[in-house]
Amino acid sequence: MPALTNLNNTFALLKRSLRVRLMLGTMIWISAALGVAGFVLTGFFKDYAAKQFQTSLQVHLDQLTANFNIDSQGTPFIIPALSDPRFSQPLSGLYWQINSADGQPVLRSRSLWDDLIKVPAYDLNNPGITALSITDPEIQAVQLLIRTITLEEHVSQKWTLIMAGSTRELESTLENWGLRLTFFLVLLFVSLSIAAIAQVMLSLSPLRSLQKAMEKLRASPMSRLNGNFPQEVQPLIDEFNIALDQNEQVISRARTQTGDLAHALKTPLAVLSNAAHKELSLTGGEHALARLVSEQTTTMQRHIDWRLKRARTATTKDARHGAIEIAPVLDQLINVMRRIHQARNIEVDVRCIPEHISFQGEIQDLQEILGNLLDNAFKWANSKINVQISIDVKRLTIVISDDGPGLSAQQCQQVIQRGVRTDERTPGSGLGLSIVQELVSLYYGVMELNTNASGGLRVTLRF
Repeated sequence: MPALTNLNNTFALLKRSLRVRLMLGTMIWISAALGVAGFVLTGFFKDYAAKQFQTSLQVHLDQLTANFNIDSQGTPFIIPALSDPRFSQPLSGLYWQINSADGQPVLRSRSLWDDLIKVPAYDLNNPGITALSITDPEIQAVQLLIRTITLEEHVSQKWTLIMAGSTRELESTLENWGLRLTFFLVLLFVSLSIAAIAQVMLSLSPLRSLQKAMEKLRASPMSRLNGNFPQEVQPLIDEFNIALDQNEQVISRARTQTGDLAHALKTPLAVLSNAAHKELSLTGGEHALARLVSEQTTTMQRHIDWRLKRARTATTKDARHGAIEIAPVLDQLINVMRRIHQARNIEVDVRCIPEHISFQGEIQDLQEILGNLLDNAFKWANSKINVQISIDVKRLTIVISDDGPGLSAQQCQQVIQRGVRTDERTPGSGLGLSIVQELVSLYYGVMELNTNASGGLRVTLRF
């Protein structure tokens, strides 16, 4: 199972990483190409070395044939002796032998010492040269070249001239060639792999530049992607900028329509609300219809304010206004909350590591997020609130916890729904955490609600 899991992880990495696919594909191709090249070159060299070895033996066999003579009694002799000194060195690896027609050795080189070349069966009528390979315990593996000749003076006699060469040197040469070729191919593989990796990294560098441009676009008020990109990437940049322009137009229209809606509803609601309050003041608050109208206009105004606020944050989620330092905003909100909840005497412990952490967005949105969370914590805390702010690998984390009664897992899911309250005895509209959830999601963040060690509610925000 672990092996299967590792294999699945490898396939998943191949699907996700363009760099890994390019590098792996290039290395597989280089390995295959070098493997085929090594196989072909080894075959070529082996054939060449074997032919050279056989050619060398044939040269010696031709010299042996030229120096072969028969005296008047029909006894063969070699004059002059063959020039290669290895024929005189015992077991030197180069040998010759002459057999009579009945296969009996009559002459042999000194290099054979006390041994004889045992020739396997072959066609004696072959007019050319016969090549054979044998293995002898004394002279080891040898290559044989056999030629059958007759002399004009003794046409009735056939003589077999045998030239033998040990393949030990040939095999050693092939082994050395294989080692050197392997070393060279490994060195070439490493060099080509380094070059391929450098090429892949260089080729993908525009994507890293594009990523940085996207980060600048997300963290600054820029409305377009700017930079010098290769012509293969530039069409993507152009299309993305067109999409940004179209999105900006849609946002502008939405902002205008939202403003028009607010303006259109503002006056009728004000008229209804004033009329209801006037009627209530005249009747001493006993007019049922006026009381109903007053309650409903207040509810309508609250919902309109919520929708307008949501529309405003939605129109600005892709056009952030730079970095807002969190600590000053947090201190200001804590001071406000202490004045509002002065009677509760809540202690607030703030830890911001490092001290100068910034929020990439609008200051109004940051105030809305922190304000709602702090207000909720001040309402429910018994005596203490903890605020921790940290950043790790460009990910901002804000944790606000209290020592109040906390919420169950089911309640944590319910309170983020718009208008839902867990305790009607505490003043509120039930929109605070819902607003925070909406704002956090607009900034591509996540909000988690759970219980801390003291039993109170802990709210964790990650951007």
